[in-house]
Amino acid sequence: MTLEFPVVLRLIDERSTAFRAAIASAPSLDAQVPTCPEWTLFDLAQHIGEGRRDWAATVAAGPAPAKSAAEGVPAVPREREALLAWLAESTEQLVDALREAGPDRDCWTWWETSQSPRTCGAVARHQLQQMAVHTYDAQITIGAPESLPVEVALDGVDEFLSTCVATTSAWPHKPAVIDFHASEGRSWRLSLSADGARTVRIPGPGTEPDAASFSARGTANELVLILHNRIPIDSLELDGDRRVFEQLSAWDPGE
Repeated sequence: MTLEFPVVLRLIDERSTAFRAAIASAPSLDAQVPTCPEWTLFDLAQHIGEGRRDWAATVAAGPAPAKSAAEGVPAVPREREALLAWLAESTEQLVDALREAGPDRDCWTWWETSQSPRTCGAVARHQLQQMAVHTYDAQITIGAPESLPVEVALDGVDEFLSTCVATTSAWPHKPAVIDFHASEGRSWRLSLSADGARTVRIPGPGTEPDAASFSARGTANELVLILHNRIPIDSLELDGDRRVFEQLSAWDPGE
């Protein structure tokens, strides 16, 4: 982790507050979310609230063979003020469960062969990124998108690559290397091979012993949004074989 556990909890709360602010100012909760076209703003709010409650229950359960589901969850209110209060309570339940458990306690996670541990600290880190990206979804729906805070975005690139991409499942294409360079001064190298996908931090552009198959440069915010498929990759400075990134985007290690 690049952020201390208490900082992660604080940022979860801050991003959740920003999410509620977008919901509060939306002209209509029936507006379609352009980055998640299958959802309206209300659907997004429901996903956020129910998901945080389920993760709170999962954290509280500790090591388990499956994800836990929150019990006795009230129906998602349609009235805006009640919905905002329900969302705030959902975040409070998650943060309280994480704080009580602490970062080192084992916890069920959906990632098994990634580079992220199966701990409450890793869950907190992933929950921060979920809240950050979905806050962007809500903000762009109301026409007021904001960049992710720099510390959130920098950790977000690292978290996505080590949690959502890293795997021991074999890469089905020719071995490749993708470098990601954040303009804030942090860089990562993703290696793809028959052994799977693994990420390491690298000093920066021009310092690698071997050339990458493909590289992307931009702000940490842009890199996170690219990785989460929120903005087109053409938003970045690109170099090398773009097909490698397209193969990565289409890859499902579970297949």
